[in-house]
Amino acid sequence: YQPRTEEMHFVLSRVLNAPAHLQALPAFAEVDGDLMQQVLDEAGKFVGEVVAPLNRAGDEIGAQWQDGQVTMPPGFRAAYQSFWQAGWPALSARTEDGGQGLPSVLEAMLYEMLSGANHGWTMGPGILHGAYECIKHHASQELKDIYLHKLATGEWLSTMCLTEPHAGSDLGLARTKALPLADGRYALSGTKIFISSGDHDLTDNIVHLVLARLPDAPSGPKGLSLFLVPKFYPDGLRSHVHCDRIEEKMGLHGSPTCVMRFDGAVSHIIGEPGKGLNAMFLMMNSARLHVALQGIGLLDAAWQKADAYANERRQMRAPGKGKSAAEADLIALHPAMRRILDTQRAWIDAGRVLAYRTALELDLIAHGPDASAPAAAQRWCALVTPVMKAVFTHQAFHGGSDCLQVFGGHGYVREWGVEQNVRDARVAMIYEGTNEIQAIDLLVRKILPDGAQGLNALLDTVQAELTDLRHLPAATLERIARLRDITSSILQVGSQDVTLPYRVADDYLRALALVLLDWAWLRIEASLDDEVPEVDQRWRLPARALRHWVLPEFDMRCQMITTQLQAG
Repeated sequence: YQPRTEEMHFVLSRVLNAPAHLQALPAFAEVDGDLMQQVLDEAGKFVGEVVAPLNRAGDEIGAQWQDGQVTMPPGFRAAYQSFWQAGWPALSARTEDGGQGLPSVLEAMLYEMLSGANHGWTMGPGILHGAYECIKHHASQELKDIYLHKLATGEWLSTMCLTEPHAGSDLGLARTKALPLADGRYALSGTKIFISSGDHDLTDNIVHLVLARLPDAPSGPKGLSLFLVPKFYPDGLRSHVHCDRIEEKMGLHGSPTCVMRFDGAVSHIIGEPGKGLNAMFLMMNSARLHVALQGIGLLDAAWQKADAYANERRQMRAPGKGKSAAEADLIALHPAMRRILDTQRAWIDAGRVLAYRTALELDLIAHGPDASAPAAAQRWCALVTPVMKAVFTHQAFHGGSDCLQVFGGHGYVREWGVEQNVRDARVAMIYEGTNEIQAIDLLVRKILPDGAQGLNALLDTVQAELTDLRHLPAATLERIARLRDITSSILQVGSQDVTLPYRVADDYLRALALVLLDWAWLRIEASLDDEVPEVDQRWRLPARALRHWVLPEFDMRCQMITTQLQAG
């Protein structure tokens, strides 16, 4: 895998016109296209030359646990030390905290590259920015003075300790206890599982953010508070936080997934008692966008391998080529292979448009001077983030499997590396809220409660941005209208059948995703220069694949929802 920063920058600058949007914000007045291209190029060099070569060792050797200590695969620590010392984790952190104050969209693009290059290594700093934002907005000044700069720069890494053996998606069942101490601190006791990078040797310290329950707290999610406990305290003493083991996993071997035991570990509370989930959501929302970017990066990595192989491997004569049967063609010329390659390329490119647009909306929320603009930006992020998390992690696995198919039998053996992409991608459909939970969050918690006003406003935005295009297919407007009608029907029938929205949530999310994919590709096509010879091969073929092989799914999903509406 090698980052193709020129294609990423095309989406950022030509399709989304990001420099102009960002320079309208006072914080980014000096951030122009040249600066963004320079940052991306340097990031691509670091990722391609330092991080990507460690991917095989991360998978085959993996993280090792012995006597409560985790040792990372060869080269991982040195790469991470170079990473933070070069300033990469600090891209979007505030300058007053030791960051570079650059747009978060650049950080998003960096993590897309990192995920494609080495998913296991990237899990270490993956939630760093979310932890930084959580502490910045909710922690006491005392905690900020100790931890904020270290997290902003990436000198120390962080964890997000939520899941327990009996409490996965239902965090309200968490039992980890926080006992108040005489000095105002708290002693944490309990076990957390599936903690990414719960222990490692990448950094000299690890900052654990832990959901726990005070003795007098009510049951359920409203009784949870958030606590900070480091691996090492400022005086050098080690906390009573223990890694009891790391999981043996299907993939992602370079990332230690830890069972963490808190044995009376002395901690500080973050924010108010009983408001732990409010503080933690800053991390979770950031993490969900990053997981969507993982899906895009992993699919790009699988596609790069498959595309390279298809343009080297010669097999039987391609149909319609007019050659003798004795001659062989590159399999990239065969229609079945072109369908796979062009379809996955369509998903990757559309994913970038949606992910980068979402990151730009986050920049607007954080730095926009216009009070009305952040409301629209918040709506975009609230509705589009769960869609992206679900569909691009799904595509990373299933599309990655299709890329493996291009290799034939060679794809199933480890030598070529594409099977690792498939194994590593599978977990992204599960963590940070399973894809089924993303669908429920979208439909049941965000669209239906306001009578679909937010959804219709989002569709208004999408439709308005397309009306200025030279060519707007009638089918695009028909899909938008049909999604509005189906949403209205779900509202009506769902008021009588409370299970209906849960039954159709997955299909509904896919239908909305397809409308957004169509929007993204129409934006891409409107940005192309037809006089460039490579346009047809690079951009027109994926655009055609989207319309032939991806968008027809919309009718299927609508029919599945309609069947449930009629059954209800």
